[in-house]
Amino acid sequence: MMSGGYTSIDNQKVSGSVPAVSDSGRVSVQFADSGLQTFPPSGVQGKISAGAQPPRDADDSFSRPAAGSPRGSDESQGGGWLHKFTVAAYKPYFDVDTSDVLDRLKESLYPFRGTFTEKTATNPDLYGPFWICSTLIFVAAAIGTFVTYIAHKLRDKEWSYDINLITWSAGVFYGYVTVVPLVLYFILKYFSAPSGLVQLFCLYGYSLFIFVPAMCLSVVPLEIFRWVIAGVAGFMSATFVALNLKAHITSAGESWFLIVAGIFLLQLALAVVLKLYLFTVSV
Repeated sequence: MMSGGYTSIDNQKVSGSVPAVSDSGRVSVQFADSGLQTFPPSGVQGKISAGAQPPRDADDSFSRPAAGSPRGSDESQGGGWLHKFTVAAYKPYFDVDTSDVLDRLKESLYPFRGTFTEKTATNPDLYGPFWICSTLIFVAAAIGTFVTYIAHKLRDKEWSYDINLITWSAGVFYGYVTVVPLVLYFILKYFSAPSGLVQLFCLYGYSLFIFVPAMCLSVVPLEIFRWVIAGVAGFMSATFVALNLKAHITSAGESWFLIVAGIFLLQLALAVVLKLYLFTVSV
């Protein structure tokens, strides 16, 4: 039949065009080398491949887990109390810009506003207090030495440098800004009006900034003028701390007035001590 014949012829054509391959033999096929390349190359760290992952030494400020995220809580709990002895535990308290520090310094020069604790409630820092105390130590030692030098030279007396000014200033400023907020923290906690410890460190640190210009003005060799400067600086510093804590301490009940008065008087006492030790010259 025509269809059968056609099929037979077609089978013959196919069997004639494709050689028979035995089962035991193998056919190896080789391709000529081509110009194709794998993209992107596995060993290249270019812009395209590096875009998938940041370099290992990149800043992780924006990739840190949030404070309320499960990952952040797990990492903080994993470290336990030993985490408090690491640098990473205190890194957030130094995460401030220059503009933030300048704004807080300006705020400390307007003590009657009483809005410092509200503005720093979410981000209290230790950077400003540390450098304020360090600056005060240098200024107190330098200005105090200069004042005694001028007083001796005006009276033609022999003058010698007092190294104790540096150690005394460091003990007063670092000790005051550490011990006083710590004691106040436990007092407020006892009266059921707890406050953040870092917040208190921040408040007391910035309250001392007013003493920097006050010490510079104390160079004027007039005793009455130095007392006025010390009194004004002490009053402004005391008012700054007292008013910023008043709204918080009022929840302590009837004892809030005694606490605020004690805070106010303690700041004034600091000003008097600085005046008597640093700027009272006896020749």
